[in-house]
Amino acid sequence: MTERLKEIFSLLPECESFADVGCDHGYIAEAMLKSGKCKRAVMSDVSEKCLEKAKKLNAEFIKNGVAEAVLSDGLKKVPRTECVLIAGMGGEEIIKILSESPFVPEKILLQPMKNADKVRVYIAENGYKILKDYIFFAEGKYYVLILAERGADKLTAEEAEFGRTNLQNPSEAFVRYVKEEIARRIKFSSAKGLSEEKRAEFLNDAERLKKYADVKRTL
Repeated sequence: MTERLKEIFSLLPECESFADVGCDHGYIAEAMLKSGKCKRAVMSDVSEKCLEKAKKLNAEFIKNGVAEAVLSDGLKKVPRTECVLIAGMGGEEIIKILSESPFVPEKILLQPMKNADKVRVYIAENGYKILKDYIFFAEGKYYVLILAERGADKLTAEEAEFGRTNLQNPSEAFVRYVKEEIARRIKFSSAKGLSEEKRAEFLNDAERLKKYADVKRTL
């Protein structure tokens, strides 16, 4: 597995049944079953080609009746499972999948590629309590991981934007990410032909982010 997948797997909770939406090669389902983190795994993908790869990798588990592969748009054809993973998709696509699901998973692990703030707000407003929410660095990129379970939650504007764990216990990856975002905004502000209004907007945002880059880290 890649470093990204290893990080995702490490945060997945133990459960009776597990579903990986957009399973690609099926590596996570295989790891969940091999480790005993789940007793039953469902691999779903909208791509038949990807699903065939997952079937091949998990052929023995499928043969033994503890895994199944489902061609599905999101969770629409996925049987009810306790824990659901949706990783490597845009935030709005993740929200769409959850909103159209025929069942409500007890636990969800989400890895949005963008619009993580929208995902946080959506799940908090739709019956989930966020347990962990942080940035990690793998294969040259920053990724967001959000673990939640059924329950009540209320996010501040800061938590919605940055993630609660990143604010309460900021990691080295989070601080580095913020510093790079500050540098990007400063660079954008010096672009040729930029209006003074837009230039000020970039610089003001860079200044706003500075307090998150100066936080005392607990590593």
